[in-house]
Amino acid sequence: MGIFDFLKKGSVPPPPAKPQLSKKVAGPAKTVADKRAQTYDRAEAIRVLSELKTAEAAEALLKRFNFTIDPSITDQEEKEAAFLGIVSCGEDAVAPVVEFCEKAEVLTWPLRILREVLGDAEYKAELLALAEGYDTEYARNVEPKLQVIGALGALRGEDVRLAVERFLEDTNENVRFTAVQSTFAQASEASIAPLVGLLEQEESIRIKNTVCAGFVSKGWKVPESLVDRAKKAIDDVEDYGLSKDGSFRQAGGFSIA
Repeated sequence: MGIFDFLKKGSVPPPPAKPQLSKKVAGPAKTVADKRAQTYDRAEAIRVLSELKTAEAAEALLKRFNFTIDPSITDQEEKEAAFLGIVSCGEDAVAPVVEFCEKAEVLTWPLRILREVLGDAEYKAELLALAEGYDTEYARNVEPKLQVIGALGALRGEDVRLAVERFLEDTNENVRFTAVQSTFAQASEASIAPLVGLLEQEESIRIKNTVCAGFVSKGWKVPESLVDRAKKAIDDVEDYGLSKDGSFRQAGGFSIA
């Protein structure tokens, strides 16, 4: 390809090639990523990489989280060993872990690693950055999004509240459900209006019940300007009602503590 070919319409320069792994890492990395390798060989490769304590070794160890093996106890032991090896790299592991999170199908282990090696502020910042990378449209696999939103629910802050509220409008019901839980976890009455808006649009009775239960649990009242809208939104909810003063109640007059 000539140097001026990139100027042609539709031409896109190829992405920069990723640097090759060093010889010290390449061999064990291949074994760690091989589901069909012998258990002993994979365990030894994890040990070798863990002793290196480098970002490159951490990147290689992360590949062990891409598959499962039988028996499950061996799978857990190998993943725990890889986890400890990555954590031992300290903050050098953060960049490869974040990159892994952006592509992985499941984030259970990498999120545990970030929680272990980062301080509270840095951990929150990384979770918020991951959440920002998700949209609210259809996705084939929503598991990473669910896990990030769920992890944010354990944190507090106006930035967290705004981040999780965005997913109240997600196309996936499970994502909306998790977003409701993480929104209530923020315990901010600023979420009342967005939650009423969700009730108006929501078709899932499970989610509507969860929202109503959350209002009861928090003791929040819907402002007068939104009462009629909220009451209409829960017409199809049998377990909850809305009082004139804007407070939610369980059917029969009972409420949850």
